[in-house]
Amino acid sequence: MSQPPPEVLVTGSSGHLGTALMLSLSSFGLSPFGIDILPSLTTNLLTDITSAEQLTALFTSQPSITHIIHTATLHKPHIASHPKSAFLSVNMTGTLNLLEAATTFGIETFTFISTTSTFGSALSPEPGQQAVWIDESVAPRPKNIYGATKTAAEDLCWLFHKEHGLPMVVLRTSRFFPEGDDDDERRESMEDANLKVCELAYRRVDIEDVVRACVCAVRKAKQLRYGKYIISAPPPFEKNGSVLRGLDMDPGAQMRIAVPQTRAVFDAKGWKYLGRIDRVYDSSKAVKELGWEPQYTFGRVIERLDNGKDWKSELTVRVGKRGYHVVSTGVYTMR
Repeated sequence: MSQPPPEVLVTGSSGHLGTALMLSLSSFGLSPFGIDILPSLTTNLLTDITSAEQLTALFTSQPSITHIIHTATLHKPHIASHPKSAFLSVNMTGTLNLLEAATTFGIETFTFISTTSTFGSALSPEPGQQAVWIDESVAPRPKNIYGATKTAAEDLCWLFHKEHGLPMVVLRTSRFFPEGDDDDERRESMEDANLKVCELAYRRVDIEDVVRACVCAVRKAKQLRYGKYIISAPPPFEKNGSVLRGLDMDPGAQMRIAVPQTRAVFDAKGWKYLGRIDRVYDSSKAVKELGWEPQYTFGRVIERLDNGKDWKSELTVRVGKRGYHVVSTGVYTMR
C-alpha cells in the first residue's frame, strides 16, 4: 500500500512565495498546509509564528506535518512601515519558535527561506571597480535591519541543526517579486519587463524556480544534513576579471557575448541595457548539491522571447502582486 504524501507546513502562505508553494507543491507529490497572519485563498489557518502557544496548538492539531518551509518574514519594504523591534519579533523570535516546535514535534526537515540581502555591503563596489562575484563563500555584511535579522535567523537554524541534528537547508533567494523596483531611478530607467529580464542575468530568479529549489531542499535535506545555497538564475557570464570589469563598464556587451540572441531580441523590442552591473550571484552550488534545475535562466528567457513567448512563468502570473504593507502610495502597497 502506498504511503500518503508528506505534509509540508508553509509559513507565510499569503505572501509571494508562500502562495506559489501552496499552488504548486501538490504537483510534486507534497501536501501543503499554509499558515499566515493574513487571510487568503492559500492559507488554511491564521497563525502568528511569534506566538509559541499558537504554534504548539497548530502542531498538536496537525500531527501529519513532517516538513517545514519557512517563508514568513518581514521584508526590506517593511522597513518603511515597521519598527526594528518588529523585525526582531518576526524574523528572529518567529524563526526560533518554529525551530523549537520542529524539535519538539519531530519534524523531519526544515527549509529556511533567507535572502541575498544578507550579503549587504559586500554587494556595493564603487563605480569603476569590477563587479563582485557572489557565492556562498562571501561573508554577510548586512546593511539594514532586514539583512541583519535574516542573517541572525540563519545562525539560529545552524544552531538547531548542530544541537538537535535537525536536517536543515537555508535558501538565500534573490529577488522574485513582480512589483516594480523600489528604487525610483531604476524603475523609471526602462520598462518593467526590460529591467527584470536584465536582472535574470545576475540578481533575479523566477518564482517557479524558487519553488523547485524548495522541493529539492525537502527531498535532499536528510541526505545533506545541512546546507546553505544561493537561489538565483544561473548567470550567463564566466567568472574572470575581464568579464567582471566589463560588467562595470558595458554590461550590454557582456550580455550579448554570453547570449548572442540578446542583440536581436533587445533590438526588436527597443529595449535598453543596464548602465552597470555591480554584482553577480552564483547559484552553481545549488545546481550541483541540491540537484536544482532552474528553467528560467537568462539564456532560456531570451530564447523564449525570440520565439514569441512570455519571459516569465505562468506561476508568476498566477501569484501576481501581493504587496507588503498598507500605505497611501508606493510600489509595495497592498491593493
